[in-house]
Amino acid sequence: MISVFDIFKIGIGPSSSHTVGPMRAAGRFVQSLRRQGHFVHTHRIETVLYGSLAWTGHGHATDIAVILGLAGEEPETVDPEAVAAIVEEAGARNMLALGGRRAMSFERTRDIVFDRKTPAKGHPNTLSFTAWDEDGTALLTEFYFSIGGGFVLAEGENPAAAQALEVPHPFRSGADLLQIGRAHGLTIGGIVLANETASQPEAVIRERLAHLRTVMDAAIDRGMSIEGELPGGLRVKRRAKALRERLLADAGRNVRAPHEIMDWVSLFAIAVNEENAAGGRVVTAPTNGAAGIVPAVLRYYRDFCDYSEAGADEYLLTAAAIGMLFKMNASISGAEVGCQGEVGVAASMAAGGLAAALGGTIEQVENAAEIGMEHHLGMTCDPIGGLVQIPCIERNAFGANKAIAAASLALRGDGTHKVSLDQVITTMRVTGADMQSKYKETSQGGLAVSAVEC
Repeated sequence: MISVFDIFKIGIGPSSSHTVGPMRAAGRFVQSLRRQGHFVHTHRIETVLYGSLAWTGHGHATDIAVILGLAGEEPETVDPEAVAAIVEEAGARNMLALGGRRAMSFERTRDIVFDRKTPAKGHPNTLSFTAWDEDGTALLTEFYFSIGGGFVLAEGENPAAAQALEVPHPFRSGADLLQIGRAHGLTIGGIVLANETASQPEAVIRERLAHLRTVMDAAIDRGMSIEGELPGGLRVKRRAKALRERLLADAGRNVRAPHEIMDWVSLFAIAVNEENAAGGRVVTAPTNGAAGIVPAVLRYYRDFCDYSEAGADEYLLTAAAIGMLFKMNASISGAEVGCQGEVGVAASMAAGGLAAALGGTIEQVENAAEIGMEHHLGMTCDPIGGLVQIPCIERNAFGANKAIAAASLALRGDGTHKVSLDQVITTMRVTGADMQSKYKETSQGGLAVSAVEC
């Protein structure tokens, strides 16, 4: 089974598939060099980006991620404030500390190639690494696929091999979750918690969940405190700080609109995704491009509902279960299925998680998750300028509000409904397969083109 902590990973922006994934792939290649005895002989490494990585890699900082990964940095621990200095030093010295330990030749324009002509093999997010010795002899070439949400596969790798751990309640569908829950008297979060305890103690799991919440809250708080323009050239101004100040000012004057809570939810989501766009630390949930939705709804639960830490744990565990279903049976990669696989999946996760935290039955939770995705079906991934800014940031705000509406609708019912979560996941996968590639994170269609022409 996929772990909660695979669905929710701590990393840096702006993209899980284009930043976190390539950084992990580069780190894995360095490990391969060590295992095969090539590390000490490597004079330089050529990285080639294909498919969506080639088309939008500049805007998604894929080249920077590769530099960081080759230099031994990891998404969970790299200091976002140190990234610029690492990259600038490598460029100024024409040298990179391979694995953080030994110097190798490095020229950014020579050694990182954006190949927009060769078709990507295996997945739209494909990258290759070739190590050369000082005489120009190729030592090792490996291909990797960044398959969404920070997940990475090497060419020929069997993803099931890493998921062979025996758990008490294996599941692959929403129907499985409903059956297991009814048979054992468990919530969906309880099912996931029981599975997680097959590999680590419950106290450790809850401690790690609390840490995830801390990082999510920190991203919201930091996003609400910073002004200025986002990087990348679109000159998009951060809005979260000003939005918060206006909301607080209205509250001080007792000028409160009936939809004020919606504005707060939008603010929370925008704050996270502005941090993501700036390369800050966020939690993939399940991707960076959709990283604001799950934290925003969780903050809504904390600030406007009857909050408890147990409820917050249930929220994350349940949301993770829903994310697992999409990951196993469809995709969470915008380059593969469009933004329905990112914002849509995150809204589905948050809707189910909120319904669970508010005491919904497993049937109501499944219904909430289904509603959350049903109304994101067909959403394209068309970032302007290849940047995770327009329309990505606002889409998180709308996804968060949709998630709350979906949970509310489901909790008003008894859990019975016509379209199951499994059916909507299948529909999402088929819709993504039918979608033209120009609408799947290549910035070759949709708003990415229309906004330029206008």
